[in-house]
Amino acid sequence: MYLLGEQPTYADRLTSRLQAVPAQLLNTLPPCGPVIEIEYSSDLSQTLPSDQVFMIESGVVHGVVDNRYLFYLQEGDLFGLQQGLDLTPCLHTCEAKLRLIPYQRCAALKHMAADDARHELFVLYLLGQSTLLADALARLDKSDVRPPKGFRHYAAGEVLIQQGDIAEHVFIILDGHAEAWVNGEKVGDIIQDEVFGAMAVFTKERRSATVIASQYSTVMVIPQDQFLDLMQSNPRIAHRLIESMARCIDTLNKQVIQMRSQMHS
Repeated sequence: MYLLGEQPTYADRLTSRLQAVPAQLLNTLPPCGPVIEIEYSSDLSQTLPSDQVFMIESGVVHGVVDNRYLFYLQEGDLFGLQQGLDLTPCLHTCEAKLRLIPYQRCAALKHMAADDARHELFVLYLLGQSTLLADALARLDKSDVRPPKGFRHYAAGEVLIQQGDIAEHVFIILDGHAEAWVNGEKVGDIIQDEVFGAMAVFTKERRSATVIASQYSTVMVIPQDQFLDLMQSNPRIAHRLIESMARCIDTLNKQVIQMRSQMHS
């Protein structure tokens, strides 16, 4: 998905990364029929089956929101997830020849859910796409009000999370690197694509560590309510996140033991 008009560098980077995801999600799943060719359509929802999703083989699909061309999809993009659902209206059109590879929606979703890695990648893909759209709509809005979910940018040395603060968001580093500090001692590194800040959201306790950007970083910010809903509806994602937290806790415990050993040696 590409946003129309000028877009910031962080959105361009995320767009490039998301572009390769659909092929990974549908890998090994056979199409449910031959390639569909469409010369022109002012509303693809009226042209295509509502029980299928489509990989764009060639051509361009335009996304129109509130009579405004907002984005377009091209080769490699996944299209049709919203077909047949009662969601916020978004009109999809094509003005030139379009070739689509069809997949049964139920089969595609089962295929992605059958593997933990694919399932997690699919959730992150949806979060990335929705964040891009939210950010694009916010920049079209002339008011100063911005949505609670979106991107934040931090220069090297800037604080992302302050130890002792109330936990209201979960974060994902899209680009960059950060460090976790507890009481002035560095306890770990946070790398690209890593989810952080979730522990305090789950426990409803205050932040246990300060997180500082070690280089310029772009971060996806997810409100706690939305993140908790995601964990409840996707237990496999929750399980993988808990495993990641357990590894972090184990690492911290080993560091504490090592520090105590050095102090007494």
